[in-house]
Amino acid sequence: MIPFSPPRIDQKVIDEVTLALKSGWITTGPRTKQFEKNISEYTNCKTTVAVNSWTMGMQVLLHWWGIGEGDEVILPAYTYCASANVIIHAGAKPVMVDINPEDFNISVDAIRNAITPRTKAIIAVDLAGFPCDYDQINALVKESSVLSQFKANSEQQENLGRILVIADAAHSFGAEMNGMKSGALTDISTFSFHAVKNLTTAEGGALCFNLPQSFDHEDIYKTFCTMILHGQNKDALAKTQKGNWRYDVEEPGFKCNMTDLQAAIGLIELERYQENLDRRKQIFESYDNAFSNESWAILPVHTTSNKTSSYHLYQLRIKGISEDQRDAIMQGIFDQDVSVNVHFLPLPTLTAYKKRGYKMEEYPETWNKYANEISLPVYFDLNESQVSTVINAVKTSVLKVLK
Repeated sequence: MIPFSPPRIDQKVIDEVTLALKSGWITTGPRTKQFEKNISEYTNCKTTVAVNSWTMGMQVLLHWWGIGEGDEVILPAYTYCASANVIIHAGAKPVMVDINPEDFNISVDAIRNAITPRTKAIIAVDLAGFPCDYDQINALVKESSVLSQFKANSEQQENLGRILVIADAAHSFGAEMNGMKSGALTDISTFSFHAVKNLTTAEGGALCFNLPQSFDHEDIYKTFCTMILHGQNKDALAKTQKGNWRYDVEEPGFKCNMTDLQAAIGLIELERYQENLDRRKQIFESYDNAFSNESWAILPVHTTSNKTSSYHLYQLRIKGISEDQRDAIMQGIFDQDVSVNVHFLPLPTLTAYKKRGYKMEEYPETWNKYANEISLPVYFDLNESQVSTVINAVKTSVLKVLK
């Protein structure tokens, strides 16, 4: 069976994790701190905080920004549930909008139409690793008509003076826009290092801050290191200094710090990340070449004049089919021992959001993309023979359903 997206665990990773185990540092320690620095250097952001998951990192971020009851956060209807769940847990309202006709990313026009005086943030999701239209989104929140509606209700919001733009960059580590890497394309970017991501730490994530100069990014780093450790102002590393046992809890915090065991994997992954991207790009090109002449195939957008994907997901679409036909094609592919997936079930189709009043018919472009989408395997160790097997499995399964 060809798996969908296994992590790259080889001897180099095993050796680094073994060294971390032998060092005695298995919680947050020197490897985590180095990983944060390396991410900042790679993305060219102002500071990075490593966390134990994208979800908890975002939860802490919304709390710090002062988002709560009565507030609204705009996000696309086409994303994984975590993007909306964190807004619910913050006490705010997820305001879902539709996506672009040309790609899977949030529509800037739809964002504009959804902004109200209650809007405190926009979460733009780089679906499949292709960056959103950050030039337009960043400009939109600075327009006079949008600024005039904004009402700050926290110190951070007052400092920024406008709607916060957050990149849900869970898929887009290594992607580029205008020659800049994901992580520095807008105010704050949030990465996921889950097991299926391009760069993994088994579980984990990172917050990359790129706020205006009026924000003290060193202070932000210190604040978040405290917030992700129950509000405790000294971590285990700091408390190892002689006589430095006493600590304070400054505010009731969260518990979502990254461990050195996770960071050990991440350090190796980041060190050879370009090699990973190059291989993923080759796989994308093989799929493009195989399907470009098929009348039924709609290829995903992954490269434009100013954007380059991280090649996380290859979202093939089958022209003119129903959701049921898509599912039948997928079953045919599975029957040939090839794993495929769908990214994602739109939020309004999920019980948690249907019962909160969200209706799928209000997001026609999201449904148009979802109903005929199949994500194909893309990972470093997928060899050319396996790529050919995937291609053949897709073609035979499509033709069987469309005949």
